[in-house]
Amino acid sequence: MNVKGQWVWITGASSGLGLELAKQLAQQGANLVITARRADRLEALAKELSVGGVEVRALAADMSRHADVERLLVEVKKLPLVAVVLNAGVTHFGHHHEMEWASFEAMLHTNVIGTTRVTSELVRHYQATGASLRIMLVTSMAGLMPVPFQAAYSGTKAFLTAFGTALAHELKGTNISVTVFAPGGIATEMTSGDRFESLRGWLAPVGDVAQEARSALAARQPLHVQGFVNRLGLFAFRFLPRNLVMGQLGRQYRKALSDAASKPRS
Repeated sequence: MNVKGQWVWITGASSGLGLELAKQLAQQGANLVITARRADRLEALAKELSVGGVEVRALAADMSRHADVERLLVEVKKLPLVAVVLNAGVTHFGHHHEMEWASFEAMLHTNVIGTTRVTSELVRHYQATGASLRIMLVTSMAGLMPVPFQAAYSGTKAFLTAFGTALAHELKGTNISVTVFAPGGIATEMTSGDRFESLRGWLAPVGDVAQEARSALAARQPLHVQGFVNRLGLFAFRFLPRNLVMGQLGRQYRKALSDAASKPRS
């Protein structure tokens, strides 16, 4: 996919996978619209990437807020986008009862409602204009293999996975493609806390994951599971007893939480 001089919109662009994708696409000469909540980080990133003829527009917004999402849609529909990467998302790693309901609602609005609203409106808009558009929904292996102690997160990503893959097949043969990109754990700011310490060896380098995401977007794949090990694990999940797999995942994550809780505080 040749993105040089073309407009690509990335949400959740101030850190992690979104940040890395923005950097890699800018290196390819893409013009970028970057969105995240932290305006200061966005502005600094826009300045950093605006070299060599690359144009970057920073649109600070909170994807959990309806008004912000509607404002974003007004702005991005003014541009001839060729691709959109809906990467913004939040997680909770811990016992579900520890999660405040307000935090759960914010997760639902960010991971599900905001992303679904943007996808739905851009599909409608680009069907009307007849222009081509690639849409990528960044989900997670947790949406394919539910993870104990990330129950809420798994649920939101499962919705996006089902919604995105169904819509991708519905849109086959049109000018619009939807790609669901399901990575495993990634070494990012989101997974930098103590609770992820004993799981660190399972986390993939963010640069490698971003490169694979770009390839999946270019190929217009309805569903792409990132990493050979994750694909192998998903294949095995289809044949092994579900309770056995869930029990093993639960033990690993329970241990990670226990290790973090027992770690001396400085």
